[in-house]
Amino acid sequence: MSISGESLVDLTEVEPGIVQVSMCDRERRNTFSPGLMEGLVRSFEAVAERAEAKVVILTGYDNYFCSGGTQEGLLALHEGKAKFTDVNLYGLALDCRVPVIAAMQGHGIGGGFVMGLYADIVLLSRENIYTTNFMNYGFTPGMGATFIVPQKLGLALATEMLFTARNYRGEELKQRGVPFLVLPRAEVLSKALAFARQLAEKPLGALLELKGQLAAPLRERLPECIAQEVAMHERTFHDAEVRARIEARFGK
Repeated sequence: MSISGESLVDLTEVEPGIVQVSMCDRERRNTFSPGLMEGLVRSFEAVAERAEAKVVILTGYDNYFCSGGTQEGLLALHEGKAKFTDVNLYGLALDCRVPVIAAMQGHGIGGGFVMGLYADIVLLSRENIYTTNFMNYGFTPGMGATFIVPQKLGLALATEMLFTARNYRGEELKQRGVPFLVLPRAEVLSKALAFARQLAEKPLGALLELKGQLAAPLRERLPECIAQEVAMHERTFHDAEVRARIEARFGK
């Protein structure tokens, strides 16, 4: 079924107990457009209402997993008309009652990459780009990046990624020792499905208990980090240089 009227996010039960949430905004390359954000939120709300759901696969299309903020969205943040907390995309996978597998088969850029890191199991593509590129725009990271990136990738690599904001191919991250499977792009989704089948074999009650136990420390610590990032945005996001950088990187 399509959650969004524009078919920007598709929710599909691929097998009993296994639900796939696919971001498929080809026109905007899975940036955080209002339609995509609405589709993601509604999809995870629908998962919460499915008593039979045991595991979620979150993925993109072709060469794109998720590309982060739109120009309009970033400018709204710059102008003080919005905050990244207005839509809780960063909490979707973490707060989901059942395990979430992020099959990042394509590029994961900025907030799009960070969103995927909140999943319980993460798979990357050797060929594709992953980046926490916030600082390239002149503002500090958001979406809990300063918390979840070190948690999932380790402090040293996370610090480098957050400061330099450069692009990393999945193969380089594999060589740097990321604790995720890094596979050829064509194999990422099939491996995610294989993991999902293993999880779907388990009793639902046990899955819910384990998800809650493993997620609890992250859920407890995240709000403080989010508040700190919002405060940093207040100090960094409104500079004229930020607008210039956003317009330059999007080609106005």
